Amino acid sequence: MATAENTELTDAFEEFYRNYYRNEIGELAQKYPTDQKSLWIDWQDLYRFDPDLADDFRNKPAQLQDYAEEALRLYDLPVDVKLGQAHVRVHNLPQSEDIRAIRHEHHGNLISVQGIVRKATDVRPKVTNAAFECQRCGTLTRIPQVAGDFQEPHECQGCERQGPFRLNMDQSEFVDAQKLRVQESPEGLRGGETPQAIDVSIEDDICGEVTAGDHVNVTGVLKLDQQGNDREKSPMFDLYMDGVDVSIEDQQFEDMDITDEDKKDIVELSNEDGLYEKMVGAIAPSIYGYDQEKLAMILQLFSGVTKHLPDESRIRGDLHMLMIGDPGTGKSQMLSYVENIAPRSVYTSGKGSSSAGLTAAAVRDDFGEGQQWTLEAGALVLADQGIAAIDELDKMNPDDRSAMHQALEQQEISINKAGINATLKSRCSLLGAANPKYGRFDQFEPIGEQIDLEPALISRFDLIFTVTDQPDEEEDANLADHIIQTNYAGELNTHREMNATSDYSEEEVANVTDEVAPTIEPELLRKYIAYAKRNCYPTMTEEAKESIRDFYVDLRAKGQDDDAPVPVTARKLEALVRLAEASARIRLSDTVEEEDSERVIQIVRSSMEDIGVDPETGEFDADVVETGTSKTQRDRIQNIKGIINDIESEYDEGAPIDVVVERAEEVGVDQSKAEHEIEQLKQKGEVYEPRTDHLRTT
Repeated sequence: MATAENTELTDAFEEFYRNYYRNEIGELAQKYPTDQKSLWIDWQDLYRFDPDLADDFRNKPAQLQDYAEEALRLYDLPVDVKLGQAHVRVHNLPQSEDIRAIRHEHHGNLISVQGIVRKATDVRPKVTNAAFECQRCGTLTRIPQVAGDFQEPHECQGCERQGPFRLNMDQSEFVDAQKLRVQESPEGLRGGETPQAIDVSIEDDICGEVTAGDHVNVTGVLKLDQQGNDREKSPMFDLYMDGVDVSIEDQQFEDMDITDEDKKDIVELSNEDGLYEKMVGAIAPSIYGYDQEKLAMILQLFSGVTKHLPDESRIRGDLHMLMIGDPGTGKSQMLSYVENIAPRSVYTSGKGSSSAGLTAAAVRDDFGEGQQWTLEAGALVLADQGIAAIDELDKMNPDDRSAMHQALEQQEISINKAGINATLKSRCSLLGAANPKYGRFDQFEPIGEQIDLEPALISRFDLIFTVTDQPDEEEDANLADHIIQTNYAGELNTHREMNATSDYSEEEVANVTDEVAPTIEPELLRKYIAYAKRNCYPTMTEEAKESIRDFYVDLRAKGQDDDAPVPVTARKLEALVRLAEASARIRLSDTVEEEDSERVIQIVRSSMEDIGVDPETGEFDADVVETGTSKTQRDRIQNIKGIINDIESEYDEGAPIDVVVERAEEVGVDQSKAEHEIEQLKQKGEVYEPRTDHLRTT
């Protein structure tokens, strides 16, 4: 009876192939085994052909896989073509399981999971059928390697002695194997849950296709593996998957389920008046003010369009933004809010982050077979196609910060560690927050000098905002009212929830909380962003192009004189284009209009006035950001160095400092600035003191 059933199932698969996969099998026959070894079957096709057969495949995949592959070998093909070791790989199951929701009931079933590859071993050969040669008589004994442990023969089939045996490599059968650790995607986690992971073993032609940081959909059979060792077996079992298919999901926000009702709400919202004000009101409503910064954060969430050129080069569309400000100005709170709104995001704080934790780490553990190095993805890789929010950027070790340079501009991370050479994708926007060098801004010092970050890192940010905390009676009164009202709304809400005999009516609570509620519900805003990024790819109108071009050219024109600073670099031009595209996306528009370019020019001008201005001349100077020193400061340093050079030859012990300062005052450099620059030159090692209060150049 069993044989009849087996034949029936094999026949059913043969008929299925004839009806649905005739062309694909023909293609496989031409490419097998060098270019293609598998036939990929869509589960939905199998369900349309025979629902019972499709359900059986999900519940008893190991047996049904054998029949499916047997049917493939029996399929009518030209005489000289044999698909001896071809695989049948089923994918596109109707729903995927959450990794944290996998239970023992799924054991032995074909399931699908989505996530991000946290670790991946190298591809290694694995023996599937070992041929052992007896060292005494030379007889070959073949043992299939099915279980996890390596199986050796007990005795020789020829001389019946117990060895010794040697593994004959030429006669044994091997297959490529790889092990992956797939972790839940960040966008699926809310409320600080620890992401869970599952290990996946894959074999043959699907190996080596994915690397750490890739978002994947894995279809496979759930297996159990007993914990403990040979001497002490544990009653606990680990879950793992035997992977059948691994596909990379490059589509952003694949988990976001946007219904027709949601689409209707999104389109209605996009046509409302005052849309941009509403968007600003939806970001951290409990924090008073900062409309410009909040609008910039909204633009960052929507981001510009990533451009792919015909020569396969790529221009990033993601926007990077940095907020530098006094303590207690709500930077961290805004960061946390944006991290919760973003459909895919990773939050990290500076002091607890290393370069390996941000980029990728080479880890030596027994994740693979034996102790070997594996690559583990860091925060910027996990945030791929989302937002990485990094707080306390200034508290990070400078060496660790330098690891971000490539991630910000090229949007990839090159790893060369422990013999592993790999390039991981980190196509994310970075939202950073930092404090000034001395904890607070000193209003008498140039802001550029108070930012304790490397110029190479700062110049990669599209927008930089400084948030100062200056006493102002009217502003302080408004801020106080806002904070007290926000807390009062929280008190009423908590009082009503926690106190059964509360004398506050629901209407009273609603009236107060409405005043501090976001103008757009966070869940709707999250779906709005996902919808816009999925469907809107705006192009620039001539008016918008001209507006941005004129702004850039006018600014650059100010730097044409020999003694004038370079006011802005081409990086700012690209930033303007990205911001204008993001502004158009907010309206779900397919074109970037002049109003978009005017809006972002205003934001960029405001950001540049915050930081890109030489405080002595009041002119825009790109060098303040790009190199950390303004042109006037650089000229002054050169002047003072020249003065020291001139004077040191007149004195045996070197140039006396008071004479240098006096000579500097004669050429228009006041005393305090001259002393400051001399101190800077000494710190850089460009001048030294052969004796007290005397200077020589190195």
